[in-house]
Amino acid sequence: MDLMYPSEAEEFRTEIRGWLEANLPDGWFDVDSEMSDEERKAFNAGWPEKLFEGGWICATWPEEYGGKGLTTMQGVALAEEFARAKAPMRGDFFGDTLVGPTILQWGTEEQKREFLPGILKGETRWCQGFSEPNSGSDLASLKTTAVLDGDEWVINGQKVWTTQGHHADYCFLLTRTDLDVKKHAGISYMLVPMKQEGIEVRGIVQPDGTAEFCEVFFDNARCPKDAVVGGVNNGWKVANSTLAFERGLSATTGWRRFAEEYRLMTEAATANGTIGDPSIRQRLMEFYTKIQILRINGLRNLTSTLNKSKDMGTIALGATNKMFWSEMHKAAMELALDIHGAESMLIDSGPESGSWPGATRDKQRDGYPVSPMMSAFFFSRSETIWGGTSQIQRNIVGERVLGLPKEPKPPAGD
Repeated sequence: MDLMYPSEAEEFRTEIRGWLEANLPDGWFDVDSEMSDEERKAFNAGWPEKLFEGGWICATWPEEYGGKGLTTMQGVALAEEFARAKAPMRGDFFGDTLVGPTILQWGTEEQKREFLPGILKGETRWCQGFSEPNSGSDLASLKTTAVLDGDEWVINGQKVWTTQGHHADYCFLLTRTDLDVKKHAGISYMLVPMKQEGIEVRGIVQPDGTAEFCEVFFDNARCPKDAVVGGVNNGWKVANSTLAFERGLSATTGWRRFAEEYRLMTEAATANGTIGDPSIRQRLMEFYTKIQILRINGLRNLTSTLNKSKDMGTIALGATNKMFWSEMHKAAMELALDIHGAESMLIDSGPESGSWPGATRDKQRDGYPVSPMMSAFFFSRSETIWGGTSQIQRNIVGERVLGLPKEPKPPAGD
């Protein structure tokens, strides 16, 4: 694409940059500035309200539903400026990035009026009820059921790896509503209240002591008949829309967090002398090169979005990008440990990591303290799994793009 953004986007970029400079805390842009724990907590508590007052949460939504009605390119400029400033721009990831756009696309007018205001204001917290113990990559094989009982659905089953399940007010849930049709055809997408009898949430403790993932058990839980989004038994199509929002949300900004990690790694290697190791230098340059490929592929993805392209090349780009960045980052965190050595394990004085917000020193709990660097390392191992495993992405490219034979199914009973 032409790398010159349209004038309307650049004018809007100036507005966003000015707002950020006026509203972020003093010293935010200073190179050596560092928040205390109390300052960080105060910022995190007050920032969502500032975002809402500025109209930046879900700013691409239509004005009639509380957004600013931004064009695609204005939305890109917004995301890029927040990424450049390293400023959070979401109230609730699952709400404003996944289920909110899904309700906008598929929901009834009543559903939009009921749920979108809470998402915009950051008042409603959401979780995603897709994966099950035996239905992860093969999501369409899910076993959770919903049976209509008068004006309510009665839900039974289990979900797993449910991020934020212990905090959520609602779950956007995939459940089987017809047992007599092909597995893709009998699924519905429901908006289920989490604070009710019949729902039990159990945290899954990770190696670093955190438990942000949960198991959720549904035992005759209920939701209203009209809580189905996109129509009964149409959930597979609706869910694919949600996954598309998840995978396409950082087309031109996702590379920036990796660029920051590259900068930190290079500075550390220069300071401790590991930059003199030829293999370390080679791996650093491989990381840098792949970051640039990711940046360019993001622009290609943006071009496909602007052109409303739905060809096989677009499908391949989405699958290969997910596979590419997750495997790149897995190798990068191994490089970070090799650069820092044993220092990586020091809880109080070890290196920071810019890879994800959870890698902070205040995440120590349950008697299993871990350094930010090791926490980020653990998390990088999961990135090749969530959002579609690398194996599944390879199948998509092989079968749907290259036309290769489908992966053989295991014999019955195995």
